[in-house]
Amino acid sequence: MIIAVDGPTASGKGTISKALAEHFGLPHLDTGLLYRAVGRQVFLDGGDPDNAGDALAAVTFPDSLLADASLRSEVAGGMASQVSVHPAVRQALFERQRAFADQDGGAVLDGRDIGTVIAPDADVKLFVTASVEARADRRYAEMKGRGEDVRLEVIAQDLRQRDERDRNRAEAPLVAAPDAYVLDTSTLGKEEAIAAAIDAVRQALGT
Repeated sequence: MIIAVDGPTASGKGTISKALAEHFGLPHLDTGLLYRAVGRQVFLDGGDPDNAGDALAAVTFPDSLLADASLRSEVAGGMASQVSVHPAVRQALFERQRAFADQDGGAVLDGRDIGTVIAPDADVKLFVTASVEARADRRYAEMKGRGEDVRLEVIAQDLRQRDERDRNRAEAPLVAAPDAYVLDTSTLGKEEAIAAAIDAVRQALGT
């Protein structure tokens, strides 16, 4: 069984995906982490994430980079959004994601184009979304909890810019698959959102 979970930054898709994987006993892949690693490698190489050649060269990042805590930073997230607009980068990472989805028993993958590009044949597709205001509040609380000095309005503006890039890129834009269940978590707490996602999967499977 393949479960595809898509949605914008800070919508809750990562938390929901991990919970679904645990509930249904499936392996989980945060595909956004791959793009964050590419963006981080571009930085380490002294390149430009907006340059297609620099971004493609960074696709060969070492697996050890995926364990780098800096990949969870806002800077890494922004660079991931920048490198993801390059078609060559997306193609290079496609096979890696598809192989994970096709493993025996299935898997849960979350990202921005899982249900539309990586696994359009997924058994269940969810599109997790939330208002910019709700997402900014969550990200602000998360970052303040890590002791980071941040401003709510700056985070909100960054989210709007990422949404703009992700939704309007020529290759695999952020969009809900026609057969995806759309889950708006704007007013939902963590456990409520997880419960709603599990119910959606069960309904999709007819169980």
